[in-house]
Amino acid sequence: MKLYFHGHDYKYAAEQMLLTLFPDQRPEYPAGKPEAGEDHLVLSLGLGKTWATASAALTWRGQTCRKVRRCPLPRSGDKVVRDRAFQQILKLAFYEAGTTLLGKEPPWGALTGVRPVKIPTKAMLAGATPAQAERVLKDTYHVSPLRRKLAMGCARASLAAKASLKPHEVSLYVGIPFCPTRCAYCSFVSADVGRSLKLIEPFLDALSKEIAATGRVLEAAGLRVRTIYFGGGTPTTLTAPQLDRVMGELAGHMDLSDCTEYTVEAGRPDTITREKLAVLAKRGCGRVSVNPQTMQDHVLTAMGRSHRAADILRAYGMVRESGIPCVNMDLIAGLPADTVDGFRASLDQVLSLAPENITVHTLALKKGSRLMEEGSAIPSGEDVASMLDYAWSALRQAGQVPYYLYRQKYMSGSFENVGWCRPGTESLYNICMMEELHTILSLGGGGMTKLVDPAAGRIARIANPKYPKEYLERIDAVCAEKEQVVRFYRSEQEV
Repeated sequence: MKLYFHGHDYKYAAEQMLLTLFPDQRPEYPAGKPEAGEDHLVLSLGLGKTWATASAALTWRGQTCRKVRRCPLPRSGDKVVRDRAFQQILKLAFYEAGTTLLGKEPPWGALTGVRPVKIPTKAMLAGATPAQAERVLKDTYHVSPLRRKLAMGCARASLAAKASLKPHEVSLYVGIPFCPTRCAYCSFVSADVGRSLKLIEPFLDALSKEIAATGRVLEAAGLRVRTIYFGGGTPTTLTAPQLDRVMGELAGHMDLSDCTEYTVEAGRPDTITREKLAVLAKRGCGRVSVNPQTMQDHVLTAMGRSHRAADILRAYGMVRESGIPCVNMDLIAGLPADTVDGFRASLDQVLSLAPENITVHTLALKKGSRLMEEGSAIPSGEDVASMLDYAWSALRQAGQVPYYLYRQKYMSGSFENVGWCRPGTESLYNICMMEELHTILSLGGGGMTKLVDPAAGRIARIANPKYPKEYLERIDAVCAEKEQVVRFYRSEQEV
C-alpha cells in the first residue's frame, strides 16, 4: 500500500498498523500525490496550541474513509513522551479508517505491540481497579472480549509475580543453539545442523568461560539468582555428561541457594533419554518442556521432524518417571498440513496427559524459515481462529488458567502465544522475561541480556552472538561485556 505522510515521519507506527489491518500489504513511499483510484493512505499530524490532531484518509478498493483522533499536547518536553502520544493518535486514526472499510476488527484491536499485558498491569499499578484497567483495553484499543479476558488473567499473574520478587534478584537464561534437525517454521539454526553439531564441545568450553565471568559479576553486583531457564535450540541435544558439565559449572560458580525455579527445554522427544533426565533431576531442574507442537504424524513430517506422536508419549512417560515435578507442553496452531480437527485432536491428547503447563502458540512466519522460503500452504486465519477458540474453552474446562502471553510479527490471524497452567504452577521466568519485571542475564548462544531497573523504568540490553561459530569467535568480548552488569547496578544505587 502507498503511504503519504504530512506533518510527521512516523513510518514505524504506520507500518505496525498496516501489518495489523492489511497483513498481505507492504508499505511503499512514493513521491508526489496519490493517483485517483489507487489504494493508499494519507496520514497527517497537525499541532495546535493545546491539541495534536491526527487524520487518516484511507482509500481501499474504490472506497475512501477519513477518521480523526486528537490528544492534548504533552506538557512534558521529553521527546519520547511526545512521540508516544503522537504515534498513538496516528495509529488510532488509521485503525478506525481501516476497520470501517474492512467491516471487521482484528482480535487485538488497535494494539500492535508484543506485550499487551503491560497496559492493564500498568493501569492497576497506578491504582486502577481491574474493571477500569479492562476498560482501557476496550475503549481505547478496541480489544475483543476474549482477548481482554486473556490479558486480564495474565495481568493478575504478572502482579503476583512482581510482588514475589526481592530487590537484586535476577534470572539466568542459558542458550544452547543446537538442534538435531531444523523445523520448517524455525529461522534460528541456519547452518547445516550436522556440521554445527561438531561445534558443541568448543561451544561448551566457551560457555564455561562465560559462566565463570557471570559468576564474578553476580558477586560483585550483589545479585542473587531466582530462576534459571535453559533454552535454544534444544538443550537436550547435549549428551548427559555435557548437560551435567554445564549445570555443574553453574552451581560451582554461582550461589543458587535462592533459586526457586529451574527449567530445561527438553523440547524434542528424540533428544530425551532417561540418562539425561536423571542428570536434570540430580542438578535441581524442576520443570521440563516436552514440546510436541502437534500429535499428528503427517503434520510432524510436514514441519521437518523425524519423530512421531508415539515418541512424544514415550518421552513424556520418561519425564514422569524421573520425578521432575512440572512439565510444559507446547502446541502450535496453524502448522502446515494441519486442520481444525487435527489441532483439536492434538490438544485433547495433550490434555489427557495432564501436564502442569500447556503453551499454545500461533504460527509465526519468520524470515529465513523453510516455510517462508518455500511458501508452504498453511491453514487460513479463520481456521486458526477456530483452533484457538477451541483451545481456550478446552483449557479452561480442564482447570488451566492463562498466566503469560505475547505476540509476534506475521502471526497467522494476528493472534498470540499464551502460556496456560494449573494454578500455582506458573513459570516465574516466563512472566519476568515477557513483562520485563527484573533483569534476565543471558549466557550462551542467541540470548539477549536485559538489565531492568523497575523503579526508573530503565532497560539496557546486551546481545550475545546468535550462532555458535560467531559465539566462539567473540567469547572474550562476550565475557568482557558482562562488566556492564556491575556498572548498571552501581548507577542504580547512585540515583
